[in-house]
Amino acid sequence: MSTLAKAMSKFRLAVVQLQVGAVKADNLSRAKRLVKEAAGRGGNLVLLPECFNSPYGTSFFSQYAERIPGESTELLSEAARENQVYLVGGSIPEEDGGKLYNSCIVFGPDGKIILKHRKIHLFDIDVPGKIRFQESETLSPGDTLSMFETPFCKVGVGICYDIRFAELAQLYSRQGCQLLVYPGAFNMTTGPAHWELLQRARAVDNQLYVATASPARDESSSYVAWGHSTVVNPWGEVISKAGTEEEVIYADIDLQYLADVRQQIPITAQRRHDLYSVTSVQRGNS
Repeated sequence: MSTLAKAMSKFRLAVVQLQVGAVKADNLSRAKRLVKEAAGRGGNLVLLPECFNSPYGTSFFSQYAERIPGESTELLSEAARENQVYLVGGSIPEEDGGKLYNSCIVFGPDGKIILKHRKIHLFDIDVPGKIRFQESETLSPGDTLSMFETPFCKVGVGICYDIRFAELAQLYSRQGCQLLVYPGAFNMTTGPAHWELLQRARAVDNQLYVATASPARDESSSYVAWGHSTVVNPWGEVISKAGTEEEVIYADIDLQYLADVRQQIPITAQRRHDLYSVTSVQRGNS
């Protein structure tokens, strides 16, 4: 392998676990500061959490919603450009055509928007005695798969509840993604039960890296996020994990290691396409 190829086979991922409050301007200022911090520590790709600019909840989405471009995305554009990083902008409530979406915007190092992913699977659950939440009361679902290219690898994007759907991750992997990123805000019921389990499952199923970015935990909030932003490698090992408070975690993504895992356990070549298949009914954003 050439020196250049070796250099390009590794890059640093930074995951920002942001403390999100009720004041949008404060959330944006804190996010911009932490993106700068992440870039200063070598982050090539920076990931923000779900609803990084607003509290998470159906009563907040319309209040904090923006058109794109707008205040939050303009700040993210500046942060990406000033720090020369790929920036996965967590998600924000987006207003478009009278509808609200939970949307993730990705920026290149030049500050230009390269992707918009609208959350495909809305978070509608009812666990008796523990939690009931219905995103569909206010939000509309997206209808596209979302991938983007970097000089390092192709990246697939999902938002929170999207991670529960193994088919989405498999389609991303089949399209050449080697890293999946999920801004997410699991709660105090689903977090301890499934947060890490789902990430490790998606990583092992598809032999790729999986990263999640959660808001920091705020016990006083109406919706208490689990925290514990995480990065998992293709072997299913947790290689970086946050606690519950605001912090930035880092992981060195090693694509040669990914290739080695796929060679050692060659499940891609061993799939029985004569017996089963997972297919996409439309082409994704890429």
